[in-house]
Amino acid sequence: MSYRLPRVATAQAPASIPPSGLPGLDPDWSRIVDVPESGSSISHAWHLLDNGEQLAALGVDPVGTVLCVHGNPTWSYLWRDLVAQATDAAAAGRPAWRIIAVDQLDMGYSERTGAARPLARRVQDLDDLTGVLGLAGPVVTFGHDWGGVVSLGWAVDHPHLLAGVLLLNTAIHQSDTEAIPAPLRIALARGVLRTGTVHTPAFLETTLALGHPALPAAVKNGYRAPYRTPARRGGIGGFVADIPADATHDSHPELDRLATALRTLTVPALMLWGPQDPIFSDRYLDDLLDRLPHAAVHRFEGAGHLIAEDVDYAGAALTWLAAAVEQPATAPLEQVADPAGEANPPLWRYLDELQDSDETALIDMAPGAGAGARVVTWRLLSRRVREIAAGLHQIGVRKGDRVSLLVPPSADLTAVLYACIRLGAIVVVADAGLGLTGLTRAVRGARPDHVIGALPGLMAARALGWPGQKISTHRLPAASRRALGVSYALADLISLGRDEELPEPPVPGDVAAVLFTSGSTGPAKGVVYTHGQLAAVSAALHTQYGVGRGTGLVAGFAPFALLGPALGARSVTPDMDVTAPKTLTATAVAAAVAAIDATVVFLSPAALANVVATQGELGPADHAALAGVTCFLSAGAPVSEPLLASAAALMPNASAHTPYGMTEGLLMTDITLEGIRAAAQDDSARGPGGVCVGTPAATTRVRISAIDETGAAVGELSATAGVTGEIVVSAPHVKDHYDKLWLTDLAATREVTAGERWHRTGDVGHLDAAGRLWVEGRLPHVITTAAGVVTPVGPEIAASALADVGRAAAVGVGPAGNQQIVVVVETIPPAAKVGLAEPALAEDVRMVAGHPVAAVLVVPHLPTDIRHNSKIDRTRLSRWAEGVLSGGRMGEP
Repeated sequence: MSYRLPRVATAQAPASIPPSGLPGLDPDWSRIVDVPESGSSISHAWHLLDNGEQLAALGVDPVGTVLCVHGNPTWSYLWRDLVAQATDAAAAGRPAWRIIAVDQLDMGYSERTGAARPLARRVQDLDDLTGVLGLAGPVVTFGHDWGGVVSLGWAVDHPHLLAGVLLLNTAIHQSDTEAIPAPLRIALARGVLRTGTVHTPAFLETTLALGHPALPAAVKNGYRAPYRTPARRGGIGGFVADIPADATHDSHPELDRLATALRTLTVPALMLWGPQDPIFSDRYLDDLLDRLPHAAVHRFEGAGHLIAEDVDYAGAALTWLAAAVEQPATAPLEQVADPAGEANPPLWRYLDELQDSDETALIDMAPGAGAGARVVTWRLLSRRVREIAAGLHQIGVRKGDRVSLLVPPSADLTAVLYACIRLGAIVVVADAGLGLTGLTRAVRGARPDHVIGALPGLMAARALGWPGQKISTHRLPAASRRALGVSYALADLISLGRDEELPEPPVPGDVAAVLFTSGSTGPAKGVVYTHGQLAAVSAALHTQYGVGRGTGLVAGFAPFALLGPALGARSVTPDMDVTAPKTLTATAVAAAVAAIDATVVFLSPAALANVVATQGELGPADHAALAGVTCFLSAGAPVSEPLLASAAALMPNASAHTPYGMTEGLLMTDITLEGIRAAAQDDSARGPGGVCVGTPAATTRVRISAIDETGAAVGELSATAGVTGEIVVSAPHVKDHYDKLWLTDLAATREVTAGERWHRTGDVGHLDAAGRLWVEGRLPHVITTAAGVVTPVGPEIAASALADVGRAAAVGVGPAGNQQIVVVVETIPPAAKVGLAEPALAEDVRMVAGHPVAAVLVVPHLPTDIRHNSKIDRTRLSRWAEGVLSGGRMGEP
């Protein structure tokens, strides 16, 4: 069904200048331009914002022009921050960009023409305007909403002038098989269109309600200013009427033309996206990325349709212009080279080499349904991986497709993971420990093409609308399959793949996985690894600990269990709930060790604490099994010396290690229990305190970027001893980039020499004279006092050493530069409620903290992340403590 511009009696009106006093809008930016309409004898007056005269007054020549096009029902006011920041940057001596932000005809303060202006006409209108303005390039287009479509129309029609493309939430294609978004369907309904868009301000007001957080009243009035009467709102109705709801719409051919032509653009592109947009959701972002696969993306979690009001989009755009357009193209940055100088073997190497072996590859200690341990040979695992990979290919899974794995650690997960890896599909792994909200955010952000899950994961996927074709690990009744939208079960894939040849394997530079962080320092981030980088992780573990062919590996931390087959090791995950590390018991570890004659054990700190706590349940056979362990590791969060020593006593013949790393780089440094004790005795090494995490692993380099008095890491990378700053690392197995987080990735990447890439960890610490790394906390948690910066881990360790303190957190409250230190503690025994510490305890904490402490608070439990149950959320604690000390309610943090 087609729609036309709603007619109102007073549709025509001249262009004008916006009233003074609109927040953030400089009257000097406004100008009126008379533009002849191509193909006719009439002309129209446009209002636009233009900082060209201000740049001229500064005596600077612009390096290019950013052509900004608003959508519906906004106007050039949307771009005021970009005009201001670009002008300020030029005044500060940085490269000058001329910003031209138009009011499309019938919108804002441009002329009301009284004529319908379908999409093709609007694209031509913009061409008419730029012709009059004499834009000679380079030009970067910037569009939002339907202004995104119009700006892209100009872009594909002016390749000789185009230098780049910037987009806020928009769409360039509407699938014939999917309905347009519900809010637009409602607005298009007969009887609603004219009333909701023209006769009343309902459509405008609904849009203005989409701010995250809510727009200030003055800003809302700024957007309302040109649309106060029905006669001024005809363009709003016209834009809605011109939405190509289906292939019969008059503007559908033009939309198709632009969508097809977009694939020919090779200029730099950046998409800044608000995932909370009810109109232009992530499915439209996926479509745009399909057409512009080279585009950079940053998804701002929490932002929505009015992303320009939700986040600093202007700063992001100017940063990107400096990096992608102003600078000449350079080769991609690389991690430090592997000293061996050779590519590591692929992750499926041993699955090929041992495909005829009946040796044990892995054991599933808790396969479910009350069954005993499930033993899987190399022969069976290899065959299953090939069959599942071929079956996936049969049902349309291709190299580069994203496959979300919602399968608990098990033999099934291992087989599915390696099948996807061998096929070249990109596995998306988000820990169930993120919780339903965090998991949903991660899965939706990754936008998988396919989802393979056990029943709980599939139920959540259906209920929460997670994208992707659904595949179940087990056969389900027909009714359940229909209800959950399940297309296939693993058994179906195995049958389909029995006689199929596998496609060519992926190469080291292909993307292999998106692994989500724990979310302990903000929304979980998707960390992208290539095949070569994952192979380098495997090689690093082999080099550092000798894990390899014939090793028995017990992994109470899922990532290392999944690396077992890549290392040629027999691997087993003990009987535990992986989303709750404290469910792991000493007897479960002993049983897992005995099942595969394990020599290497890897446990998270939270799991380790419960293993030590339950050691009284061990029998003689359990102790005998644990005595066979030769290497024990615990990592993922700081491990105290007493805890590591207690665990080492359970495995008396094992060398106890605690590696330091993160999702972005799983093995950066390593230290043994003996090394921890030696460092503790070395008073000259301790410096400002912290946890000693040892020396760099074989292929890793560590440097420090010194922090200034504001807590910002500004120093050149250095290995100088005793300098506190951000920890920066480089290794062959460091991540490739963050998924759809261009700004985050830019901030985390540090180039030292041409072509070499270092990862900024966000951790703060120092190196000592022996080359050992000490971690002092997180960069956002540095406390900026009037006497200087204080890192939190030193005071926390000192307080935790007191007899009646279990754990402690040091946080800053008050304004930056004048913060006060507050120590929050868990007591032994635990406090019944939140409150001020008893005077004696408070005095003890102040005596050992090493810095003036304004207050000591006690809580029953410190807030920690779910995955590790040990990373304290200091940001949350800081907000809470400031509220409590300001007279707020004494509730738990």
